[in-house]
Amino acid sequence: MIGEACVDLPSHRQRRTRSTVNNEKVVIEHEAVSRWRTLLEVLTVSTKLGLTSFGGPIAHLGYFHDEYIRRRKWMDERSYADLVALCQFLPGPASSQVGIGIGLIRAGVLGGLTAWLGFTLPSVLMLLLFAFLLQGFDIGSAGWIHGLKIVAVAIVAQAILGMGQKLASDRNRATIAIGAASVALLWQNVFTQVLIIIIAGIIGMMLYRKTAVLETTTLSVPISRRVAVLCLALFLGLLILLPVLRQFVIADGLSLFDSFYRSGALVFGGGHVVLPLLEKELVPTGWISQADYLAGYGAAQAVPGPLFTFASYLGAMINGISGALIATIAIFLPAFLLITGCLPFWNALRKSSGIQGAFAGINAAVVGILLAALYNPLWTTAVLAPVDVALALILFLMLVFWKLPPWIIVTAGAVGGTLITFQPL
Repeated sequence: MIGEACVDLPSHRQRRTRSTVNNEKVVIEHEAVSRWRTLLEVLTVSTKLGLTSFGGPIAHLGYFHDEYIRRRKWMDERSYADLVALCQFLPGPASSQVGIGIGLIRAGVLGGLTAWLGFTLPSVLMLLLFAFLLQGFDIGSAGWIHGLKIVAVAIVAQAILGMGQKLASDRNRATIAIGAASVALLWQNVFTQVLIIIIAGIIGMMLYRKTAVLETTTLSVPISRRVAVLCLALFLGLLILLPVLRQFVIADGLSLFDSFYRSGALVFGGGHVVLPLLEKELVPTGWISQADYLAGYGAAQAVPGPLFTFASYLGAMINGISGALIATIAIFLPAFLLITGCLPFWNALRKSSGIQGAFAGINAAVVGILLAALYNPLWTTAVLAPVDVALALILFLMLVFWKLPPWIIVTAGAVGGTLITFQPL
């Protein structure tokens, strides 16, 4: 009986195996729960930032530092500075790429997507409402819309001033900036900006190749180099293939995706520099009028979050909700692919003086491109009379010297534009 009883009992090895399996299941379940909690935390924090981060890319970086680094300590100070440096070097919306990068480091690819969604969605929804208001009430010629165009003049002028002091402060970089502005004004076609950036990068590499490399720390990135290479290959593949497909496939959705993808992929210097690229892509084709285009750009200054959500407004004006969805995904996709593809290699690349020199030249050229955009299309279409000049100067004073919040500047511009329409002839 004892023998028979022993047969029914599991052996010591069996009990240990079952215990090990159960423990592994518990660990896996715990990791899954922990992963979802981390993603939920990333979504909650990034959404909070998306609702409250006014003031443009530089201000966004300050908000990120306060929330992600100082309060939550998701990264150390030097790693955050290194991430910001990488995103300043890459084309695309710098502040959005920093947010995506923090999400990637915190929770992998899903973390990057979640951080982007939380930070971007609030301003997307606000600009969609503005687009439908503009269409539904036919207010494109209203005085306050004209005021928003003048707001855009003041804000871009402020961006040029700040970027010029930082990125074109010496003789060589100032020369690159002025040369880029001159070429952009005198030779206007779809390839101009790309060629300016390439040439400026080569000049910067030649001028600064002997410059001492800045001391760096190592970023820990939970993304394999295989995934990184795939992202970079997809980035380049879409950039090359989309314009080709557009020539053979007649589809409005494909053409729209191509225009916004190329704009997002070729913009150095952040949201303000996307203005001339998108304007050349959309206005001459008749997809949107220049008045509605500049009105939306002014409105984009009044909402929190990334300026690249201006694309959501444009897409909605062109083709409703589906257009907004295509435009939003297309303009942000290059930024996501680039930051995901470059982070695993950044530790090696940033130690090259040639790479740092190339980006010094590119950043100087960005200042010049933005300076050209200040004149055309902004100044030529928004400043039409002496009273417009006066309003632009007042808004610039409020923004640069009084340092008032952007929403006050936008409100003042809208009120000023309305008053201008009632002035006696």
